[in-house]
Amino acid sequence: MRIRLLVFVALIAGLGACSNIYYGTMEKMGVHKRDIMMDRVKAARDTQNKAKQQFLTAMEQFRSVVNFKGGDLEREYKKLNATLQKSEAGAEAVHDRISAVEDVSDALFKEWRAELKQYSSASLRKSSQRKYDSTKAKYKELIESMRKAESKLEPVLVPLRDQVLYMKHNLNAKAIAGLSSELSSVQTNVDRLVRDMDVAIAQADKFIAELQGE
Repeated sequence: MRIRLLVFVALIAGLGACSNIYYGTMEKMGVHKRDIMMDRVKAARDTQNKAKQQFLTAMEQFRSVVNFKGGDLEREYKKLNATLQKSEAGAEAVHDRISAVEDVSDALFKEWRAELKQYSSASLRKSSQRKYDSTKAKYKELIESMRKAESKLEPVLVPLRDQVLYMKHNLNAKAIAGLSSELSSVQTNVDRLVRDMDVAIAQADKFIAELQGE
């Protein structure tokens, strides 16, 4: 157990070291952590929007399966399964993008805090501190909004996985009709997801605009 813990700690430290090396290299090339953070916020916003569209597509396909009126059920199952796989990949991409934003932001704010102590001018230090506090508060709102939206992904994926699994072994119209009772709850979860995604995307746009305007 102790060996596993040491390996885990070493791995985390190694990942942190890799990030620091990357940021240091980019700094030498004239690309600062603030620039990287802005790029990653944009990427996270775009990934969230793409995931939102993917989940809306999944909802429409699920609805069409539930309202099945005849045709090739096997084909419908394969389409829904493929859409589920894309939705899961989209959810993972959202998680990774948000984590990337957190990583560079943590490095940026840590560096900023350390540099506040280096000022000999009290007025400049206070000005930088105010800017730090303002940016940190805006970032906190952004990341909380993004994580809240992300938390709505799994509640949508769970019933979709169940429906796809059920269809796999019950490819007949009568069995599929029985899924209609799940339609309302799935739609409710999708609506919540879309609402929170839209809020997070708008928050990202606001964050980007405010930092670019400084």
